[in-house]
Amino acid sequence: MTGSAPLATTAREGPDWTLCPACRALIFTARLRRDLWVCPDCARHLPMTAQRWLDVLFDPGSVRQADIAVADTDPLGFTDALPYPRRREDARRRTGLTEAAVVVSGTVEGAPVVAAVMDFGFMGGSMGAAVGDLVAGAAALALRERTPLLLVTCSGGARMQEGALSLMQLARTSEAMGRLDAAGILTVCLVTDPTFGGVAASFATLGDVIVAEPGARLGFAGPRVIEQTIRQPLPAGFQTAEFLHGRGLIDLVCPRGRLRPALRRILTLGGPPSARRNPRPLPAAGPAGPAAPHGAAGPAGVDGLVTDPAELPERDPWHSVRLARDIARPGVADFAARAFADFQELHGDRLAKDCPAITGGLARLGRTTVMLIGTRKGHTAAELAAHNFGMASPAGYRKVARLLRLAAKLGVPVVTIVDTPGAHPGIEAEQDGQAFAIADCLRRMARLPVPVVSVIVGEGGSGGALALSVADRVLMFADAVYSVISPEGCAAILWNSAAQAPRAAAALRVGARDLLRLGVVDAVIPEPPGGTQADHQAAADLLRDAVTRQLAELARVPRADLPALRAERFRRFSTLPPQPATAMTVAAAAPAAGRRG
Repeated sequence: MTGSAPLATTAREGPDWTLCPACRALIFTARLRRDLWVCPDCARHLPMTAQRWLDVLFDPGSVRQADIAVADTDPLGFTDALPYPRRREDARRRTGLTEAAVVVSGTVEGAPVVAAVMDFGFMGGSMGAAVGDLVAGAAALALRERTPLLLVTCSGGARMQEGALSLMQLARTSEAMGRLDAAGILTVCLVTDPTFGGVAASFATLGDVIVAEPGARLGFAGPRVIEQTIRQPLPAGFQTAEFLHGRGLIDLVCPRGRLRPALRRILTLGGPPSARRNPRPLPAAGPAGPAAPHGAAGPAGVDGLVTDPAELPERDPWHSVRLARDIARPGVADFAARAFADFQELHGDRLAKDCPAITGGLARLGRTTVMLIGTRKGHTAAELAAHNFGMASPAGYRKVARLLRLAAKLGVPVVTIVDTPGAHPGIEAEQDGQAFAIADCLRRMARLPVPVVSVIVGEGGSGGALALSVADRVLMFADAVYSVISPEGCAAILWNSAAQAPRAAAALRVGARDLLRLGVVDAVIPEPPGGTQADHQAAADLLRDAVTRQLAELARVPRADLPALRAERFRRFSTLPPQPATAMTVAAAAPAAGRRG
């Protein structure tokens, strides 16, 4: 081991009773086994052996051990109190394992997976060349079988008895994870206590989704080493799963008893089509399109969407602004619950923070897995404050970029829900590179090789909204607004008075009718009687049907053509005369020919 990481605090286990290392309670071992080795008194998640993890996570009878050859090595002829080969043999005799990791394939609630499961009992779960063989071998097996990879980590770090050879395993296992990234194979890391050193600095933190058990510690250096270095006490809960989750470094803190359904949801949503439930693509809409969705009100095109501005009523723009800001209107959380299924939220920018104004994760729309991303406000004063009024920080846009990368890797469409007054202004946001983060989202969305559909459901404010709206199709609800600047901001600049906001709203042409005429949006979703705020379920039905139809049309377009077509869509807003249509443009427009507009 590295020597810098703390040892796991293990339970003292007898034939009938086990002593909890946290609360010192004496627990009947049969009960502890039934409770998945979680203390019933203090909820401490006790360390488990690799075999116990296989028993807890996998479907009975599904586990098959992988045939991955490993060889013993002693490159340094290392001896401390014992020669290295003797210490390794003692670990084998004590654990019954060949090395500190076990590689298997099997199913988790029916979802196929390849897994590498570490065991702290084998030399502190330290990573030497043999563990590198096993983790790289697990990645190769997942690649060969086109199956998601699950890594269950528990380690003190690199194995010091193998010196620099152990250090090389960080690069080796990271490269193996990179090959899965390039191939579009989902990787999931389950962090258990403790995971430190070289394992934390390589494959344990490279998963597409990182789940941790409550209280699990994850870090490069151990807390004792850090305290000795900085000569200051560490914050409470430092390096625990909860601490890291709050800083955007892991996606999910999940109690052991809920791991199986959580992992099943992640594996089926993010795995290759063969691993997902109901993997068939959405059916394409017919030339005339299906009947208008239930609950639609007002004029609509043949597919339930309005594409002719003349069919929209003229409305006072300032009235539209006030309607769009109604806090009772449904937002991304409401639509995730009502229009989508199996939503698995993913957290954090993987740098330092998790912006509460951005919600995103994998979900199911009908029979198709999508990446759902949206700006989040809330419906009460407390919720608005908790989500920063829907104004994302640089960490929020970095989280968006991370989710876009994952969508591209998995080949799943992106659906964005936009309701924001704009990006968060302020000194900290500028210091953290707000402009850089937004620009990265714009560039990444423009080149995304999967379909993108954006829906403006309330406010679409400035670059903060555009960062989620560089899409193949941009829709908006009839009472939503979309503008380069807020009416109040425009009024303050042009007329030195925010009281002139109604005048500014009219000048900015923020409403659906004008935006559809200008081509800023492709279609308008009619609202239920009383607006979306009056009937969240009807609004969700309308959004689901509209997005489903758009994705069905976009499914006919070759994926390789999407970035160029997206660029051409935005090129329409040039002051230069339009270029002659290319064959690709004509082909892409064909699916929409049945719509009005």
